[in-house]
Amino acid sequence: MTLNDSGLTPIYEKIQAGQRLNLEDGERLFACPNPVLLGQLAHVQRTRLHGLHTTYVLNQQINYTNICVNHCRFCSYHRQKGQDKSFEFSLQDIETKITAQIQEPLTEIHVVGGCHPDLPLSYYEDMLKTMKKLRPEAILKCFTPVEIEHFSRLEDISTGRVLNRLKACGLEMMPGGGAEIFDPPTREKICPQKISGQRWLDIAAQAHELGIKTNCTMLFGHLETRRHRLEHLDQLRRLQDRTKGFLCFIPLPFQTRNNKLQGVTPLSGLEELKTIAVSRLMLDNIPHVKSYWVMLGLKQAQTALYFGADDLDGTVVEEKIGHMAGADSPQVLSRTELERMIIDCGLQPVERNAFFEPVNELRQAAATPDALHREV
Repeated sequence: MTLNDSGLTPIYEKIQAGQRLNLEDGERLFACPNPVLLGQLAHVQRTRLHGLHTTYVLNQQINYTNICVNHCRFCSYHRQKGQDKSFEFSLQDIETKITAQIQEPLTEIHVVGGCHPDLPLSYYEDMLKTMKKLRPEAILKCFTPVEIEHFSRLEDISTGRVLNRLKACGLEMMPGGGAEIFDPPTREKICPQKISGQRWLDIAAQAHELGIKTNCTMLFGHLETRRHRLEHLDQLRRLQDRTKGFLCFIPLPFQTRNNKLQGVTPLSGLEELKTIAVSRLMLDNIPHVKSYWVMLGLKQAQTALYFGADDLDGTVVEEKIGHMAGADSPQVLSRTELERMIIDCGLQPVERNAFFEPVNELRQAAATPDALHREV
């Protein structure tokens, strides 16, 4: 099938001209019967933005508790306090986990957890201070908008105040979790106790206004429709038009095991890839699209690098949320394994930090005489 045969020539012309695709364009892309052709369109956009560079990060992920008040129906991670397999990390536990990886040249620490009913904001402030003391060189990427809202309710202060206090303790960036799907009726079915999609967007905007960059996500493959996915992407790019605060979009395929959403058929691999490709083409103002190997699996993650994705995430070290939902991926990858995955795809690996800055370039800049002079 050629581009003309597919009926996608007008969309290709819009892509070439740098024009924004509308929701109807997105529906036509999803309906394309040739997924390889769709992948080619997304790869054109990906290579226009990043060439063959494919980024990865040396990072450590810490999921500090699975005790959560929200009880989302899609979630296999949450537990009630005292329930079997529930856990919460003390500050000493977190210090131990950071210290265990202290010899690794990590540039990012990624922290997310459940909305614990009792832990005060001071716990999270002390957590940030502890991590920054042990890892002053690492960027702290911590807490989703859902967690920020939860902290504000427990402390009875505004989310803006929460963000300012956490920023003062070392918070530099936020992950993009908790967005799920913005469509209100679908959200009511899968996570009725969680903040609304609009509230998630509002808190992300507050973070951006404070200079805190964030990522953004979409959970797909549960009860939503393709149209819901497109509307979700459109709301993300509208906020990005205003704030320019999103660095990366992470499409998260729903893991169907060990949760209360019964009867959901796992998406086909092609539908996952189509969604990633459409996301790259719709999100014209968000620079990066992640192929999150933890949720996709290693082989599918490699394939996604030719369907619009340009980032492979990182070493991760210990991820619990996806794996408690049945993800079959490893718990950790080494730098060598990440680079080999990228090279085997005919692409060029580039180590980055949480802000997507190339690490080698930063190190070279820091070693120049001018940089040394500025430090003095």
